[in-house]
Amino acid sequence: MERKINNFSKKITENPNLPASHAMLYASGLKEKDFSKAQIGIVSNWYEGNPCNLHLDRLGKKIKSSIIIDRDLIGFQITTIGVSDGITMGTNGMRYSLPSRELIADSIETVIDSHHYDGIIAIPGCDKNIPGVMMAILRLNRPSIIVYGGSIPSGRYNGKKLDIVSSFEALGKKNSNQISEEEYKNIVKNSCPGPGACGGMYTANTMASFLEAMGMTLPYSSSYPSTSKEKKKECEKVKDYIKILLERNIKPRDIVTKTSIENGLKLALCLGGSTNLVIHLLAIAKYANINFTLRDFQEISKKVPLIGNLKPSGVFLMEDIHMNIGGMPVIIKYLLNEGILSGNCLTITGDTLSENMKRVPNINFNQKIIYPINKPLKKDGHIRVLYGNLSPEGSIAKITGKEGLFFRGEAKVFDSEEEANKAIINHKIQKGNVIVIRYVGPIGGPGMPEMLKPTSYIMGSGFGKYVALITDGRFSGGSHGFVVGHITPEAQSGGLIAIIRNGDFIKIDAENDTLTLEVEENEINQRKKSWIPPLFKIKKGYLYKYMKTVSSASEGCVTDQF
Repeated sequence: MERKINNFSKKITENPNLPASHAMLYASGLKEKDFSKAQIGIVSNWYEGNPCNLHLDRLGKKIKSSIIIDRDLIGFQITTIGVSDGITMGTNGMRYSLPSRELIADSIETVIDSHHYDGIIAIPGCDKNIPGVMMAILRLNRPSIIVYGGSIPSGRYNGKKLDIVSSFEALGKKNSNQISEEEYKNIVKNSCPGPGACGGMYTANTMASFLEAMGMTLPYSSSYPSTSKEKKKECEKVKDYIKILLERNIKPRDIVTKTSIENGLKLALCLGGSTNLVIHLLAIAKYANINFTLRDFQEISKKVPLIGNLKPSGVFLMEDIHMNIGGMPVIIKYLLNEGILSGNCLTITGDTLSENMKRVPNINFNQKIIYPINKPLKKDGHIRVLYGNLSPEGSIAKITGKEGLFFRGEAKVFDSEEEANKAIINHKIQKGNVIVIRYVGPIGGPGMPEMLKPTSYIMGSGFGKYVALITDGRFSGGSHGFVVGHITPEAQSGGLIAIIRNGDFIKIDAENDTLTLEVEENEINQRKKSWIPPLFKIKKGYLYKYMKTVSSASEGCVTDQF
């Protein structure tokens, strides 16, 4: 007997006591024959003001056109918000970046649940889009697929490949007289040649890779470029798989398990992914009702080698994985064969991860993008959880080993990113300094803004090996250098970072996973007694509501109470 697949929408379409509802559906274009079809919400994070998102409406239309011809499905396109990290970086607008994740999840939940759609096909493009749609999908827990918008092609100038971080680092080079004003402008103009998410292993590509290994996208979704013919074909195929999920009643929480989350984390660590993965993974695990903590993260990171020579710490971009490796499934298959990933996890194809890889070719190591497990770039993970008197609840370090594993230096303290940026640009930072940027956490920021500008200025100025930076804010996936973020408790909540003074010595030990303020306990206690929390920077609007409800970075910065 054929299984009915319109289990949610039938509460409206098959209810004879809802004439107004039916009238509005007719007005929306439905015919009488459509009332028995399963309704699919095709939700994209489309908006024109950001290259990561500006093509998503076209992908959504491609998906809808394929659904229209199916006799059992009907699709409705939906859009939700987005915030461009690249455009808002270094401004007060960046305060909205992480909080936008919650708005995205809330808005998708609102439309899908209120309209009783039977399934979801989500099309995210930028950093917070991806965890935002994933959180909504897990809350709703009805058959769902994610189609990643894909990454941007590389830019080019003077024979060199460029990407978004090239433009940030160019300012540091210009200010240190390494390049001319004309060369600086040409780098900026040529860094982003069209639509798609930032091309390195930054947050968007990190999260897309994570989802593919976790089984929530079709194979190759993370590595197909944004405007490629393969991405268009993926959009055409996705209707067949949403139908499989509906018929078999396979839901997101059947796919997102502790093992599948570990698969996603291991792949992201192998590729040198963004530190933002930590916050998003913790949030996803919470909505999947899975107990996953920073301690779990640390345990896995110690066992997984870094094999991806990808930007920001490496050389290559996601387009190189597509063109020269053969796509993300080639890497996933290699890690399955090496016993790093578990192959028995269910995926949105209806098959297991191993079954999805049967026809995928084996990796060829005649390239410098992905290294063999036995000859890694680093024998363990580059993202480390550091504890100590500065971060008793944890902090996140991005340590590839290129800048060393240990740093001890003299603090230069700033109560805002703007102050720190001015100091770096005006050559007020010396070798051996530990830059401290505080009051930029989830509450203090508010919104935990990213610190790509200061890290890019440091790297562009040639100080990457000689200066460290610690913060209760976040880092962009494009950040690299000797950096530690997500310090909890944050300064606004009275964390020890709030009482650091210029000249204090700070020790970052990535071998023993510690972050230490080298100040006597008596002095620390005296400073704590005299510390007065600053007034909140925001007193109304969405950010005020966010800062009143958000959890700490060590708990995923979620606004629901768990």
